[in-house]
Amino acid sequence: MGRYFGTDGFRGEANVTLTAEHAYKVGRFLGWYFNLKRREAGVDTPAKVVIGKDTRRSSYMFEYSLISGLTASGADAYMLHVTTTPSVAYITRTEGFDCGIMISASHNPYYDNGIKLFSREGEKIDEATIALIEDYIDGKPVLGADKLEYATGKELGCTVDYTEGRNRYIAYLISLGVYSFRGMKVGLDCANGSSWNIAKSVFDALGATTVIINAQPNGFNINENAGSTHIEGLCRLVKEKGLDVGFAYDGDADRCLCVDENGEVVNGDKILYIYGRYMKERGKLVTNTVVTTVMSNFGLYKAFDQIGIDYVKTAVGDKYVHEYMNAHGNRLGGEQSGHIIFSKYATTGDGILTSLKILEVMLAKKAKLSALAEPVKEYPQVLINVKVYDKVKAQADEEVRAAVKRVEQKLGNSGRILVRESGTEPLVRVMVEAETQAECKELAESVVAVIRARGYERKD
Repeated sequence: MGRYFGTDGFRGEANVTLTAEHAYKVGRFLGWYFNLKRREAGVDTPAKVVIGKDTRRSSYMFEYSLISGLTASGADAYMLHVTTTPSVAYITRTEGFDCGIMISASHNPYYDNGIKLFSREGEKIDEATIALIEDYIDGKPVLGADKLEYATGKELGCTVDYTEGRNRYIAYLISLGVYSFRGMKVGLDCANGSSWNIAKSVFDALGATTVIINAQPNGFNINENAGSTHIEGLCRLVKEKGLDVGFAYDGDADRCLCVDENGEVVNGDKILYIYGRYMKERGKLVTNTVVTTVMSNFGLYKAFDQIGIDYVKTAVGDKYVHEYMNAHGNRLGGEQSGHIIFSKYATTGDGILTSLKILEVMLAKKAKLSALAEPVKEYPQVLINVKVYDKVKAQADEEVRAAVKRVEQKLGNSGRILVRESGTEPLVRVMVEAETQAECKELAESVVAVIRARGYERKD
């Protein structure tokens, strides 16, 4: 983890841990850095950076702060306004931008916000550049410069209203529709976030009858009892309205969870199974491998085994899923939380794209979503978080490791245990999956008891 940037950007409470000054400095550095790169490459036109934001009240403040920094360093800032994270990644890689910026804290409450950065390839920006930004924020010299020069005169940057970029992204999504959605009744939960003015346009254009909820953002209600983290409202909607399917997005629409015709949730693991199987059946699953994270359910792997699909597990975070996919040529990967990456079409999780792909499978196979998801029998799971003094020492302790080993031996091929540290809190997470809830609880608590007995637990 960086000093400010984590696995999904620079995130914190607006004007508490992530301030307008932070945003200005990020803009100042990026404008200076990419102009420097252009000059080194013999290009004399100013750097171009595209910016999108979600519906939080603070997103406007951070947008203007970033733009002030960018233009003060001589870069031109192209404004997509309210849009989704995947749209920023798409526009950055397809329209020749040096960098893309998305202002969002994803599924967090309105008072948090974040800055996500994308390379010209539409991928999460590299760690070396992140380290330089963090050095600049901390007042350290960067690349031999004690301070960054301001642009003056004709070298000053400008802003460009770039809603046309968002419209091109919408057109791109529509172009991916293989079938007409006419006759399909679809529920959409937009979380009062980025997808509120995009998702319905796409589904309407493809012919679906859409019923939309949580599409009245006011700056404070993003993710509030809405979207993929509060999917119960969509479950009720699908049942009450007799819809064929429902899709719930998070605040920046880079994740999607589904609801079947019975009002039951179809999570990211089941989405990976449904589309992975569909790809394999058509000979499209390059490498015959689906990329998951260590948090995917044991039942997903059992289902993959039954149909001969291989799988790998990365660290938690769609960034790590994409890095593995990119390095090994995989076409499908994602997380249980609904970040699904279709590498043929996108470089990041894209909730609306995921919706289109699930509907494609339903129409191609003339099947209901419940039937498509049915082969994945999720194992019961228990997760216990233990607040500790030292995450590394607690996990490395010989007696703790021995306790974990005992659980592994007892489970054999009928479950699994995962002990990992939180990336943002002083927690060790003990997760057990087994055939019964009681067994999960008993085995997880046996490891937690050793952590406590060894004196690692914090009581504050």
